[in-house]
Amino acid sequence: MSVFRKLFWSGSILTLCAGSAFAGVHVSSPSNGATVSSPFTLSAWAADCSSQPIAAIGYSFDNSTSNRRFHAAAIDGPVSAPVGWHTLHVKAWGIKGAACVTDVSIEVQQNTLMTGLAIPIWATSVSSIQALDNWAGASDTEASGSSDGTTSIVSLPSLFGSTRQFNVNFLNYGGERFYTSFGDDTTSTNFVYDAWVYLDNSSSQIANLEFDLNQVMDNGQTVIFGVQCDGWTNTWDYTANTGTPTNYVDVWVHSPQPCNPGTWSINTWHNVQIAYSRDSNGVVTYKTVSLDGVTGTINATVPSAFALGWGPTLLTNFQVDGDSASGSATAWLDSLTIYYW
Repeated sequence: MSVFRKLFWSGSILTLCAGSAFAGVHVSSPSNGATVSSPFTLSAWAADCSSQPIAAIGYSFDNSTSNRRFHAAAIDGPVSAPVGWHTLHVKAWGIKGAACVTDVSIEVQQNTLMTGLAIPIWATSVSSIQALDNWAGASDTEASGSSDGTTSIVSLPSLFGSTRQFNVNFLNYGGERFYTSFGDDTTSTNFVYDAWVYLDNSSSQIANLEFDLNQVMDNGQTVIFGVQCDGWTNTWDYTANTGTPTNYVDVWVHSPQPCNPGTWSINTWHNVQIAYSRDSNGVVTYKTVSLDGVTGTINATVPSAFALGWGPTLLTNFQVDGDSASGSATAWLDSLTIYYW
């Protein structure tokens, strides 16, 4: 008897017959011999492997023994890889342990994420930051109200099976800040933030979405690269310190670039990319911000160093602010990558 399975693929349903010509791993993108930039989109699916229904699909590079494996029969999302020629191994596993693989040869070129912005080949990148297990949350004490929230890894909605879900309850326009440390680097001065965000109909309860990076410099001061999509003013905002590092006054400055999370389409993934740099004193230049490939220039230089007494760290925040006296909202974050050099 044939075994039929249904896969959701690009908005339609494919009905596949195990043991048929559909057997094995099928890679629709990238094609063999393709030249790509990182991250690139990997689109692949499998119907069965050695006549076994699919239990998982994943990928690895070159001679690596480490696989990214997902409990699904199809994947369609961004993958990061260093510059150069690589063999991409796309693999599927059957429910009884059978393994199938399709190899694709690709050339990864120097990355240009946004208009006019090239990431050098020697840049460091940390990917899948949303999947780290040291995320925590706290109510934003500078907000007018209060909040509480939870965060966890979920499989849906997901680009690659490791989406971080954020649930927030708020009172009096409160905001919940979620944060994680992903390394330490006191000397890098250029950064690109690259993440995918998913919202559902609770986005009508969201006033602001905040995407931050904090870096402790050699002198012990913390540079705050703060950027938010501000639903109150319909602008992208950035952080500045209008005081001094020891007597700081943290303010939001409205840029000319438009943004309002309430207008983002729901039940779909949105790509947020932000580029900034700093000097040795913690003076930050906010360069560009991009939403779904539409890039806006900020080109603003402001002091943003704070004497917080932190040890060396690279830390990122994701904050959700409420837009009413009380309510709740949920947001998802996937494929969070930060480049620095």
